[in-house]
This record gives sequence, C-alpha cells and structure tokens, in this order.
Amino acid sequence: MRRLARAAGGVLIASAIALTTAGTAAAQETGTVYVVHGIPDTPVDVYVDGERALDDFAPGTSQGPLDLPSGPHQVAIFPADAADDSGEALLSGQADVPAGGNVTLAAHLTAEGQPALSPLVNEVGSVPAGQARVVVRHLAAAPAVDVLAGGQPVVQGLTNPNQEALEVPAGTVSAAVAAAGTTDPVIGPADLTLEEGTTTFVHAIGSLDQNNLELVTFTVGGGDSAPNGVPAGAPSGAPAGGPIAGWVALSALGVAIVGVSLARLRPAGRR
Repeated sequence: MRRLARAAGGVLIASAIALTTAGTAAAQETGTVYVVHGIPDTPVDVYVDGERALDDFAPGTSQGPLDLPSGPHQVAIFPADAADDSGEALLSGQADVPAGGNVTLAAHLTAEGQPALSPLVNEVGSVPAGQARVVVRHLAAAPAVDVLAGGQPVVQGLTNPNQEALEVPAGTVSAAVAAAGTTDPVIGPADLTLEEGTTTFVHAIGSLDQNNLELVTFTVGGGDSAPNGVPAGAPSGAPAGGPIAGWVALSALGVAIVGVSLARLRPAGRR
C-alpha cells in the first residue's frame, strides 16, 4: 500500500495571466496551476496582480493546466462584471506558485457555508503499471462524508477541507458520496473512467442544505511507469477483484503539502 496524500485543501486563482506574461514567462521558471470554482450560484471575475485573468468564471467548472511564472501573485475575486476590480472583493489573498510545482487553487465553501480560497498540491507522480490514481477532495458545505465504490465505502469520514488519494486498477468505477456512516448517496452515483497512468482529481462542492452538491473533476496524464508485471488474473487496465476490492486495498493517507510553499489565503469581506 502506497501512502499518498490527505491534507487541508480547496480552489480558485487565475488562469490566463500566461497570456499577458507570455513574453517573459518563457525566460523564467514556471509552475502548473489548475483552478476550481466551487461556490454555487456565483459567477466571478478573477484578478491576478491587478489584471483580469478570468471573466465570468462559472461555478462548477475548472480551468487548466496553466503554466504561470513562479513566485508570489496577488489574487482577488469579485462578482462577475465588477468594473475594473472596484468595490470589495469576495475573496483575496496572495499565492506563491512554486517553480516546477503542480497546484490547484480552489474557491469553495467551508463546512459552515462560508466562502474560502484554498491551495492544494497535486500529486501527479508515476503510477504503477495497470493502475490509476484518484484524489477525492471535500470542498462542500457539508459534514463528514464517505466515498462509495459499488455501493461500499472506500473512503470514510472525509471532512472539509481535506483530501484522500487512492491508487486503483484502471477501468470504470461507479462512485458516489454519502453522509458518513450511511450508504444513501447525496452525490451520484456516477461512472468514473480511470485510464492507466492518470490522476483524476474529484472535488465535492456546493451545499447540502441548499441541495446543490455536485462534483468537479479534471484528469492529469503522464504518470505511466514501465510495466513491472500485471496483477494475477487481470490484464493491464482491467480491475483485479473488481473496483471495490481495488479501492479498499489501496486506500492511503499522508501529508499533501510537502516541499511546496503556498502563502495563506484569507477571505475578504463580502459586498
């Protein structure tokens, strides 16, 4: 069993500042950034270093990958179509993009339903032959949840804003999210197609009280490793013992933010 990542996390910073800094970014080190918008019913404009980077960024979507210059960036999030970042930001803070790093920045709700801006390190290293990695992130206004595969819990008691990473046999898994200790889904079930060597990031967002919970996912490739044999009884890419056995046997925790410095992001007062 390989220990991976579980740590405080969540999402939302910029995107196309690469367009305004393309001339200089090539000459300096960069980091890879993904952006997740997990605040329901709130289209936003995102400003990075005083320039509008995302316009009308829709809830329940993601942006990336973005190669951004390494170093600190000032981030401010305003209601969509706010005139030139005027007025009071919904969220603001500073994020330090590490050279060569891979991170997610998420705008989401806390367990109590308050908007928050959280950084998450993306584990995108090599995956054993025949396997795929899944990272489940709880970024919703909801109590602890269990993640179900085939109707059985494979991640238990996950709380906002934490995450858990698993390595599982590549294939298709029917996944759902339920309140901790139950099997009645509050999200899903939905089929996840997990290709060999990929890492799929699954973000639970929204509010249980408002009945708008949903998932935002994106997948990162390039984690293929040289074949070192195939699990007995299953061809490469096929589940060995079914999806439930794979998820349970390979469940793993760990510290996610390792060797990457991300500045603390603080919410600003709302309009």
